[in-house]
Amino acid sequence: MKNIPFSLFIAVLFAMINSCGQSKTETESGAATGAERTSQPSLGYRSAKLVEADGLQFKDLNRNGRLDQYEDWRLTPAERSQDLLNRMTLEEKAGLLLIADMRMNNEAFMLEASGETNPVTSAFNEQDVVLDKNQFTGEPLPFPVMNTVGTTKGILQHKMRRFIWRTTTAPADTMARWANKVQALAESDSLGIPVLFASNPRNHITAGSLGATGSTSIGFSKWPSEIGLAAMADSAMIHRFGDMARQEWLAVGIRKGYMYMADLATEPRWQRIEGTFGEDPQLAAQSIAAITLGFQGPTLNHGSVAMTTKHFPGGGSANKGFDPHYAYGRFAVFPGGQFEENLLPFKAAIKAGTSSIMPYYSLPKDTKYEEVAYAYNKGILRDLLRGELGFKGIINSDTGPIESMPWGVEKLDIEQRYVKALEAGSNLFAGNADPAQLLKTLKAHPEVMKYVDESVTLLLVELFQLGLFENPYVDEQKAAEVVGRQEFVAAGKEAQRKSVVLLRNNKNTLPLAKGTRVYFEEYAKTYNKMAPGPGKVYPQNYEGLTFVTTPEEAEVILLWLKPAIRPLFPADDSPLRVNLSSCAVDVTYVNALTSRKPTIMVINYANPFVIDEVYNQKTNNRFLGVLATFGVEPEALLDIVTGKSNPTGKMPFTTPVSQQAVENNKEDLPGYKEGEAYALFKFGEGLSYKQLQ
Repeated sequence: MKNIPFSLFIAVLFAMINSCGQSKTETESGAATGAERTSQPSLGYRSAKLVEADGLQFKDLNRNGRLDQYEDWRLTPAERSQDLLNRMTLEEKAGLLLIADMRMNNEAFMLEASGETNPVTSAFNEQDVVLDKNQFTGEPLPFPVMNTVGTTKGILQHKMRRFIWRTTTAPADTMARWANKVQALAESDSLGIPVLFASNPRNHITAGSLGATGSTSIGFSKWPSEIGLAAMADSAMIHRFGDMARQEWLAVGIRKGYMYMADLATEPRWQRIEGTFGEDPQLAAQSIAAITLGFQGPTLNHGSVAMTTKHFPGGGSANKGFDPHYAYGRFAVFPGGQFEENLLPFKAAIKAGTSSIMPYYSLPKDTKYEEVAYAYNKGILRDLLRGELGFKGIINSDTGPIESMPWGVEKLDIEQRYVKALEAGSNLFAGNADPAQLLKTLKAHPEVMKYVDESVTLLLVELFQLGLFENPYVDEQKAAEVVGRQEFVAAGKEAQRKSVVLLRNNKNTLPLAKGTRVYFEEYAKTYNKMAPGPGKVYPQNYEGLTFVTTPEEAEVILLWLKPAIRPLFPADDSPLRVNLSSCAVDVTYVNALTSRKPTIMVINYANPFVIDEVYNQKTNNRFLGVLATFGVEPEALLDIVTGKSNPTGKMPFTTPVSQQAVENNKEDLPGYKEGEAYALFKFGEGLSYKQLQ
């Protein structure tokens, strides 16, 4: 993929999508936007009445008995938004500018005090979660922050309409039922503005170091991690993933993705690399374009899940790998002069039509831009993102830049921070569900109302484009049929196999011969709680192999190492390291195990781990083969090891030869630009079985 001109790739991808036509979901939903719609759409309503005009039906959302422009689906989203903007109170505008968590009933945080473990239900949670300390650093906040709002309060009192939905343990029909109840509550409010639920990724098998930024939801089809999608080197398959996951999300009422990461994986120590599409700007650009088009389609419509591409202008060049959730990690550095290369995936996302872009907490160090966090950075947001790159969508702040991570503007009070962020171009503020401080700011600073109206208009246009004013409701019975549909599950398993990379195959030993006796151990330990001894030993058989329970019984050891870098939450300013002994691997145990029998070593790469403590010039003759995984189920790995599937994956980043090489790297340079002595496994490297080709 690296040598394909990006402009040609985008043209081919658009042609491919347009030639395929609409999916069933889009066709059934009436996918045309307001600008294109001429025939009666299906209307979903609970308390609103219908009005008729010209023989057509419309929802009387404000209950005044007549058809207003914002209720008229024949008009464009822009026309409808302008009419609705003029009807909104200051409180309604302020509420629309906030996005924060909303939880279902019986979620874990509600039961911690009692120790109960009741199942999540579709009942409303009316409990607020108010924080007086930074949830990441533990430091005191300037004032209490409402991180999670009770459902009725959030909608009817705070007038919020955007919520982050993090639930992963509820079945699909329960999620759909809850979403419908929330939409019915919003419909009962004065203007009937619908809710937009946003979610972090739900379909990926991850190592879990990112905490709440992405996880697998029960019932949803399972695909490789984002870095694993990049390892497939197959944009058509990435687009297919986006289209299939989109249908699962639609089924439960999630219409916005807090994803995907266009950041480049150039700093091996950064804990968020698993959520990227690799170190190469062109690979990341092609991947982000394909996944955006898969979720959104060529234009936003009633069958779309809108995307939020993050973290502009690129968070991968983190100083020494430290993340800007923390003050010591606030600097984005570009010692290799690669600032422009970081922009390429965002340019691709904009060209593909991404609905929103999220700036990171970082502040740029030693560039031409003001050294303030990107949410406050007019040069980055208005001049670069909107002016030079032409982005016309929503700029959604990351969680908490006003209260928790105000890097570069710490001396400004809260009102001044809101003013600076609005002037800089931020449209939507994440992390606080209490509009009191924002309302106070708007009343004291009427000069920023032009930016507020600019933001509200953008936010409303997206709601209209998604068709939520016509029908925000989902089919509760159908949800369980769509989520985890066999076709989606099978495609996810295919993607898992395609993401596995064969790095070494000594004497063409792989695939293993039928009947081989295998000791299969999955070694995954918890960071800072590393239990001694082996990991999980698989005793069951797999077609063509015989699993044994001890290394002594085996002809071959299959060792699947899953290193764990220090978690992002919580963290400290001690040096980040990616060598195995620093990442929850007992190298003494591993070396003793691999010295007993010929070994196939598999590394699950959430980061570009350094493996020289186990695999080096003295020990490499022990290993029949080396493979890389990026979030797969055991079956996918065994399909590759036995030759049921031929490995085709390619490394999405360079793996360093040593920890010292990592310490000497330039944070913004991809590994393939660090010099020949830097790499153990190179970017783009990957073998196949010649006998199966």
